[in-house]
Amino acid sequence: MTERFSQLAAKPSLVRLDFWTLGAIALAILVLSPVVSIAWIALTPSENIWPHLMATVLPRYLATTLMLMLGVALLSAVMGTGAAWLISQYHFPGRDWLAWALFFPLAIPAYVGAYALVDFLDYAGPFQSGLRAAFGWTSARDYWFPETRSLWAAILVLSFALYPYVYLLARSAWREMSGNTYEVARALGCGPWAMFLRVGLPLARPAIAAGVALAMMETVADYGTVQHFGVQTLTTGVFSTWLNGNNAGGAAQIAGVILVLVLLLIGLERAGRGGARFHRLGRAARPVERQDLTGIQRWLALLLCLIPFAGGFVLPVGVMLAHAAEAPENWLAPGLGTALWNTLVVGGLAAFATVGAALFLVYALRMTRAGLARALLPVTLIGYAAPGAVLALGLLVPLAAFDHWLADGVQALTGWDPGLMITGTAFALGLAYMVRFFGIAQGALDAAYGRVTPSLPLAARSLGRTAGGTLGAVYLPLMRGSVLTALLVVFVDCVKELPATLLLRPFNYNTLSTRVFELVSLERLSEAAPAALLVMAVGMVAVFIVARGERD
Repeated sequence: MTERFSQLAAKPSLVRLDFWTLGAIALAILVLSPVVSIAWIALTPSENIWPHLMATVLPRYLATTLMLMLGVALLSAVMGTGAAWLISQYHFPGRDWLAWALFFPLAIPAYVGAYALVDFLDYAGPFQSGLRAAFGWTSARDYWFPETRSLWAAILVLSFALYPYVYLLARSAWREMSGNTYEVARALGCGPWAMFLRVGLPLARPAIAAGVALAMMETVADYGTVQHFGVQTLTTGVFSTWLNGNNAGGAAQIAGVILVLVLLLIGLERAGRGGARFHRLGRAARPVERQDLTGIQRWLALLLCLIPFAGGFVLPVGVMLAHAAEAPENWLAPGLGTALWNTLVVGGLAAFATVGAALFLVYALRMTRAGLARALLPVTLIGYAAPGAVLALGLLVPLAAFDHWLADGVQALTGWDPGLMITGTAFALGLAYMVRFFGIAQGALDAAYGRVTPSLPLAARSLGRTAGGTLGAVYLPLMRGSVLTALLVVFVDCVKELPATLLLRPFNYNTLSTRVFELVSLERLSEAAPAALLVMAVGMVAVFIVARGERD
């Protein structure tokens, strides 16, 4: 009987309410609420324009989005996989610094790359001006040049910005493989191409699939790049239907299509990986010995690795530095200091709130035996997959309704109209950041919790420490590095986020990203350059964190 009772006690219950379980469920509901809100608004619109959308703009939005995703998937896969293979398998000039430098485009928001590319390639830009000077052409009628504000340019910019996802995961996969695998393949007569196609590519397929899926999800979420190039996607459709058409229901229906696409991408990525699992044989497995390239091959490898680095980092940084150098007084322009302060405050507070909530949630779910709470953990990751525009719509509509209800209640009780106390401040923006990047903090901290030896918290509890005391005295000191890393990465992503910031910021409230967007929209790139450089400088912090963990 005692044994049976112990087995029942050890079995997780569906609901077991205590402070930690209730807190975990509340946080999970908060993270999921924008997605639920989108579904509700889309299914119960005040004015159903779904038939009109289906008959007019939605097929075009969807087709353009799919073409953009496919183009970015192919180009980023080629650049990321090729660079990762060369860096992990061969020695050639510049290999050691390129292994780091190929991460750098992660620091560059795609919309900044779009502004730089158009400025460089446009008719009045240095590239076409140089062509006219070199060949004696006097006008655009004398030569043909592809349109810079087009779908192909958007694919190019997004691929340069997003290939590091593929590069990072593929390179990590190949670094962790045993060198014995490649030695056996060479002994069986595999040359360089056969080695890549028959050994390297199959082994890294799960990692490459995950990297391509991430790049495609970021492509769906992008707004600044496609808006600048005049490419109409589902995300621009959300902005147009909501802001220009003043129809939240129609915007929510388009946002629902985006969510379906994102969920399909997640499913396709998992199906692409299939049941593939590759493991090292143990600590004694030999590391991969990189081969020395000779002759023209070594310079060709250098060139192939320089192309994505130049397009994703050198071009945008160079263009912005050139504009900033032309007018250094723009560093003291009115509004830049305020935008920097707003960015630091809202991004910093959102990062602390996000990491604190993730710390609480993961710890609570490790202690609780409630099956309901544990089931909510995987679905809280959907916030990171959902685009910022979708989350903004899912947050703003219910928050605005609650805000009006709260203001009406205060006025009825006191006779004083407080105005919009939530949506009229940066609170909604910080909440959107928290929901958007909760998955990043959760993943980092969940891994950090798993590295703590279970005997340490058990010893603390046996000595009378409470659950909260164990968290503060045992877990936090051991996880300090992971917590700081999560804070920095979430903060950097908050700084770079554009769609949610555009939709949720209070009136006359600018961050660095919105300042860049507004000034470039007015064709004032020189004034936008200092803010863009500040955004990129902050992004480099996250890049150095990632690169530090990938040293070899």
